[in-house]
Parts: sequence; C-alpha cells; structure tokens
Amino acid sequence: MPGPVLIAPDKFKGTLTAPEVAEAVAAGLRRARPDVELRLAPVADGGDGTVDAALAAGYARMTVPVSGPTGYPVDTEIAYDGETAVVELASASGLALLDPDDLDALGASSDGTGEALLAALSTGAQRIVLGVGGSACTDGGAGLLTVLGARILDANGNPVAPGGGPLANVGEIDLSGLDPRIGDVELILASDVNNPLTGPNGAAHVYGPQKGANPEQVELLDAALGRYAQAMKAAGGRDVAEQPGAGAAGGVGFAALAALGATMRPGVDVVLDLVGFHDRLDGAGLVITGEGALDEQTLHGKAPAGVAARAIEAGIPVIAIAGRCDLTRERLAEAGIDAAYALLDVEPDPQRCMADPAPILTTLAATMAENHL
Repeated sequence: MPGPVLIAPDKFKGTLTAPEVAEAVAAGLRRARPDVELRLAPVADGGDGTVDAALAAGYARMTVPVSGPTGYPVDTEIAYDGETAVVELASASGLALLDPDDLDALGASSDGTGEALLAALSTGAQRIVLGVGGSACTDGGAGLLTVLGARILDANGNPVAPGGGPLANVGEIDLSGLDPRIGDVELILASDVNNPLTGPNGAAHVYGPQKGANPEQVELLDAALGRYAQAMKAAGGRDVAEQPGAGAAGGVGFAALAALGATMRPGVDVVLDLVGFHDRLDGAGLVITGEGALDEQTLHGKAPAGVAARAIEAGIPVIAIAGRCDLTRERLAEAGIDAAYALLDVEPDPQRCMADPAPILTTLAATMAENHL
C-alpha cells in the first residue's frame, strides 16, 4: 500500500502506556510486513498519559518531588522542549496515587499540581499545558493557588486548611502574591470536562463520590465550592464558576480559569498539537489508533476519535485496535474508523488480556497488517 503507517494509540489503561501500545503494534506490523515504513506517535486525551506522549515526541524529562493529594511525597514528571512545558495533574494530585482505603474526600488537595507548575515555570517555557483529569481532590484548585502565592483566609484572617471541606470557612482570597511569572506564560487547560464548578452537574456532585465522598460530604463540598467561588469573585478573579470546564479536576479548572488566566482547549487537540501530529500525518497511507476500550465514551473527546477526525480531514483511512470494542461497525464509521480489532477477539480470557496484553496485541497487529497492508 502507498505511504507510511502512522501508529497513534492512547494507553490501554491499567496495562500498557501509549508508547508501549505503539511499540507492540509496530512489532506485529513488522512481523507481517517488514517492508512498510512505520511512524510512531503515541497520544493521549489530556489526562494521564499526556506527559508520556510529549516525551515520546522528543520532549525532555524533568522529575519533580511534590506533595501527593494527601500530603505524602510523590515524584511527578514534567515534559519540556524550551518553549512548552507539560504538567499532568494525575501524576501529582491524582486518584490513582491513593489506595481505595486512603481516599480523603474533604482533605485531599491540589498542592502537588501547584508545585509542578512552579517547576514548569522554572524551565523558562513560554507556554504551559496543564493536563487535568483523574484528580483525588475537590478543593477548587485552592491548594494549587496557595502554592503559587495566593492566600486563602478564613473570617479571622487565618489560612484555610488544605482540602475542599475547609473551603466552607473561606472569608477572603488574596491573589496579589501570585507568582508574577504566571502572567508571562500562556497557560492552556487541556480538558474535555464540561461540568460547571457547583450544582447538580458540578464537581462535587458528579465526581465527589468516586473520590470517597458520601452524600453528606457531597453537599458540604458543593456548598464550600460555592462560598469559595464568591470569595474568588470578590478578589477580582474571573466569574467563571458556571463556565463549562470549571468543574474539571475537582475545580482545578476553575482556579486556572478564574485566577491564572488559562485558556481551555479539548485535551486531545492539545496533545495532537504537542506531538506534531499534523506533520506526522503528512504522506501517511494508513492511521492506526486505539485505546483499552472502544465504547460510546470514545466518541466524545477521547483520543481515538480525535486522531480519526484529523486523519479523515486529510483523506487517510483509519483502523482502531483495543482491548475490547463495544461499538458497532456503524458507530465506528460515524467516527471515521473503517475497522476495529480487539484483544478479546483472539484471546477470550479477559484476565489474560489484562495480565500480559503486549504479545496478544502484537499478534493482533500482524493479522491487521495481513488484512489491510
């Protein structure tokens, strides 16, 4: 077939990173068609895996010790290339960093993400991408802002304790001490979350339960975020509590939009630009994308849909590969995907697919090559 094959998958969550998926697919294609030129461009949707995608595209790596969501130290990674730095909330303040028994719905904070942003500022980057998703906290980004120099005070002028619960005591927010370097960079909030900060579709009600909040704590957090938003407005922050995306990452989206002047963009679009997807696509004859599960969520802002949209614009056919595929051929076609291959098609045992997916993926990719190349 004419033209190189561009391999642009997202991660298979819980088993393989996006670069590992790309390598496994490439191994299968080489086995079946060693003559075909391959281009590897692992991607992400703006959540966890965003830094991995940037690193795979040639960005430099910086490892930064930060405070995890409940205060214990963790290492997070920043990707940077001189002009752009990439920070990933999931690896600093993420739910995956906590055991299910250690969730702290009221006290978890975004301090670590603020510390990662400080490190990103130290690179001298002109642009910082903040990928949000998978947060353990519902603190409205208060921890992040405090690390960057804001003061969040109670009615007596004392600092409010970390976490979303203590925001019920907010009396005043002082943004005058924010690190001035924030005003000199373009801050991009990479997110596909459309929730507002508060209300029935807000951060606490929709995402609080998965972070350990019981019904009473959900109501407490929602009210606390409302009080916090009013204080932010009084402090001169942008009035964005009702804006879609303000509820992203437990309200970190709100903090970035209201106090840091961030611009929100769809996560997959940001990542595709980061990895130079347009240039990688040039001249390709086929695009292979995928993720762990192809389902209805895939069609709404996930990486494979974003990859397919760009490929279709360029007139290049798209095939998907996944752990499992729950979409009909008609639904796949609506997203611009010509065919889909799933691990479960060749290995019906889900446990084996989860335990050691790479060899199965390579075998599946070889079959794909025989059918399409």
